[in-house]
Amino acid sequence: MEKTGIDTGLKAIHPISGEELPIFLANFVLMSYGSGAVMAVPAHDQRDWEFAKKYQLPIRQVIQSSNSEQSCDLEAEAFTAKGTLINSGNFDGLDFEAAFAAIESHLSERKQGHKKINFRLRDWGVSRQRYWGAPIPIINCENCGSVAVPDEDLPVILPVDVEIDASGSPLGKLKDFVEVDCPQCKSKAKRETDTFDTFMESSWYYARYASRDQDKSMLDERADYWLPVDQYIGGIEHAILHLLYARFFHKLMRNEGLVTSDEPFKHLLTQGMVLKDGSKMSKSKGNTVDPLPLIEKYGADTVRMFTMFASPPDQSLEWSDSGVEGSFRFLKRLWKIVANHKPIQLESFSSLNLNEEQIRLRRKTHQTLKKVTDDYGRRHTFNTAIAATMELLNTVTRFADSHDSENDKKVIQESLETAILMLAPIVPHFCHALWQHLGHEGTIMNDSWPQIDESALTESSITIVLQVNGKLRDKVEVAKAISKEELEKLALDNEAVKRFVADGTILKIIVVPGRLVNVVAN
Repeated sequence: MEKTGIDTGLKAIHPISGEELPIFLANFVLMSYGSGAVMAVPAHDQRDWEFAKKYQLPIRQVIQSSNSEQSCDLEAEAFTAKGTLINSGNFDGLDFEAAFAAIESHLSERKQGHKKINFRLRDWGVSRQRYWGAPIPIINCENCGSVAVPDEDLPVILPVDVEIDASGSPLGKLKDFVEVDCPQCKSKAKRETDTFDTFMESSWYYARYASRDQDKSMLDERADYWLPVDQYIGGIEHAILHLLYARFFHKLMRNEGLVTSDEPFKHLLTQGMVLKDGSKMSKSKGNTVDPLPLIEKYGADTVRMFTMFASPPDQSLEWSDSGVEGSFRFLKRLWKIVANHKPIQLESFSSLNLNEEQIRLRRKTHQTLKKVTDDYGRRHTFNTAIAATMELLNTVTRFADSHDSENDKKVIQESLETAILMLAPIVPHFCHALWQHLGHEGTIMNDSWPQIDESALTESSITIVLQVNGKLRDKVEVAKAISKEELEKLALDNEAVKRFVADGTILKIIVVPGRLVNVVAN
């Protein structure tokens, strides 16, 4: 918002330099935070800079960049990076941390100020003036004050004979509900008609799920058995308030002995927004997309795959009908690959005599499986899991075009089965049909996640980089067990290396096992 202010005509004395500073009333200084007054630093705070520009106040630079890549143009904007102090008397040359400590010590010694932490956290007002909510079990008595409803009278049940007339909560108008006797002095009293905030009701649902049939208390030992929740998945709107209240409520339940865990959730995944033309989808904007026509045209699996593939789950997703078409084309290609493959019964690969190409395809299959397992289980990056599976299928397609032996079919069968199992959580109906085509019975969702064959990941050959004076000259494929002496000889016999060494003198040969050989010559 526009920065506006009024010059009071009053002056303040700078506590270190002794200079007189004008005192302004400004619309961007919060009375509710800290002391409600701040010392402006126009050169190094954008709001202060805008205010100083508007009212033609001095803008004095007191911080300079400690990084040559950072520019400081105070005519254009404030310099807000952390750097080193200048124009600051005895504090010149100090970095941010050192300056903060030194200035705090200087002011504290002279009793002019001290370090203080300000909290934005405020008390939580848990009451709402609404009908449809959990009643607050309090009775207000003129003699005794606020008195808790006795345990034997809990729970307080909302009356159902109410008339909603758009004039606020109807509870205060219900005489039979409101007028009660005080539990302590038995005099006439009034029941609390406010109900709890919805966050009070939704801040402990995860614990109640584990004790859903409990009717004598909030929770029982089953909640303590299941908690804390292993994985919380929620929208960005939940990232602050709901999670803040859930932690607050969980610690309350812990203090009351209802649970023993300290935190409600072990891991958090915050989902991003779905955007359309760069804006958040909302009914008020009229930019929502009805997925039903796309589902009718392409199938639910295709739309689901696009949604999972378009972006990581924690980032915003830009909706694109053409993106759905791309997912449809990939699934059609996968269908064709499986349809053209004749199913074969798999057996232990340890008993097969595989050639180098077959070994390479198996390695690619299990490298992909290892990555996708991590993408699903730890990283939650489903888009990269899909991309890795697509890359594996590209390798299978190239291999299948020119290989048709019995062992070829077996390694292809393994690759296709692995790919389909990896895609099944995202496109379950599609993969179920392909699973049947590959010779399996029953539903694919009842099958186990494929196991990584560590032996298949072992590489018999590696790529070595050949350098001359630190510059890349060639790359060669060599046996993994090659010796240092053999690597030196291979490098010196390499035509590219010979060409760049020419008639120079070889000073030394540096070998980094498994990575490179560097020939140093003058």
